[in-house]
Parts: sequence; C-alpha cells; structure tokens
Amino acid sequence: MKNIDISNKAKLPTRFGDFIIQSFRELGTKGECDCSLEHLVVTTPHLGKVPLLRVHSECLTGDVFGSQKCDCGGELALAMEQIAQNAKEGGMLIYLRQEGRGIGLFNKVNAYALQDQGYDTVEANIALGFESDNRNYEIVGKILQYYQINSVRLLTNNPRKIKALSAFVEVVRDSIIVQSNVHNEQYLKTKKQKLGHLL
Repeated sequence: MKNIDISNKAKLPTRFGDFIIQSFRELGTKGECDCSLEHLVVTTPHLGKVPLLRVHSECLTGDVFGSQKCDCGGELALAMEQIAQNAKEGGMLIYLRQEGRGIGLFNKVNAYALQDQGYDTVEANIALGFESDNRNYEIVGKILQYYQINSVRLLTNNPRKIKALSAFVEVVRDSIIVQSNVHNEQYLKTKKQKLGHLL
C-alpha cells in the first residue's frame, strides 16, 4: 500500500482471549513535523465473512489511566470482550492513533483544562481552534481492504463513523453501551446532543 508500512503478525494473549496483532504505519509529514501514525489491528485467529469490528480512537487517559471523564476505556474493554466471544464470525479491533478526537494529547490536556472551567468537549475543541471532531477514517478503509473485508458489524454509537466506514464496506451497526458515572454524565450528554451519538 502506498505510504503505509505493514508489520508482521504476532500473537497477543490477553485477559479477554487470544488475539493476533499487526501494525499499520501511516507515513506522512506536515511542514517539518514527522506525522507518521502507528495504528494497531487486533484480530481473532479466525475472521469470518462479516466480522465484529470496533474502530477505537486512542484515549490514553481513559484506556490506560482509567479516566472517568469519558467512556473510552469501558468501551475498549467491552469491545475486546465481545470480539473474543464472537466465535462464529470472529472480529477485529482497529486502534487508531487519533488522540482527543484527532487533536493530539497536548491539545487534549488543554481541552481538559477548559472543561474544568465549564466548557463541554465540543466547546473546548472549538475554543482551541479545532473542529468538534478532527478524526479521519481513510486508513480504516485501507486496513479493511488489506484484510479483504467487505461487510462488518460495527460496534459504535457514532453516526459519523458509520457514514465514514460505509464508504468502504457494508456496515450493520451494533450498539456499545457502558455504565455512566458522575464524572462523564455531561460528556455523554454532549455526545448525544451535539454530535448525534446514538446513546
């Protein structure tokens, strides 16, 4: 694939089950900045014709540190669990390096600071000069093409993601709902009201 490096495959035993991993390095520069992004693909050993798919954008604070300000870490764990249990068709998790809805970790922390002052997630991104959601899913299409996948059951609540992936494959949506908490109630409300998430 043009401007993409693809790693070898390796085994990944996890608490959810046994998976195969492969990395796709997206090459590119902006000015003097090396903007290469290394995405991770996690699959079950068997992939059927219509695998269960989760496209998960990196959230260091939620996925690694267990932040309660979002639902990302909970969604990641639930997706891994459901994919591991989908024995008939198998599944895939594409972990995109698009932190903070595509604005990066540095800017995400600045957005967190604005949220501490009362901004919601959309207002904070816009105040920093970004769109409400800066993510791009073009690499997902290339990954699915590489795996020769034409149809998926997509684990998402995000209509924008459904529309984006429908340009590459046939998509049937499966919802992914995790328990809310006192710290992310406003966050989830904003996702529903301002970003149209199906919650």
